[in-house]
Amino acid sequence: MNKSELINSLSEETNFSKKDIAKVLASFTRIIERSLKKGDKVSITGFGTYWLSRRPARVGINPATKERINLPAVNVPRFKPGKHLKEQLR
Repeated sequence: MNKSELINSLSEETNFSKKDIAKVLASFTRIIERSLKKGDKVSITGFGTYWLSRRPARVGINPATKERINLPAVNVPRFKPGKHLKEQLR
């Protein structure tokens, strides 16, 4: 499911306009991004938790040239599904 399909599904299920759903979805993602940038966790009870993890700097290999390259440390977003979501998918 892509973003437009999600907007269509939410619009059909809630009877809100697609335009309103798109605004809410955009706000939702901005709020999660802002919270993660601040270092906060975002927990949605029953659905899951988003958090930011730090991947340390490491040495990698360029697959085309087999040359060793230094990869910098990066922040990586993570997600852990909640109990309810796990149970629904079993």
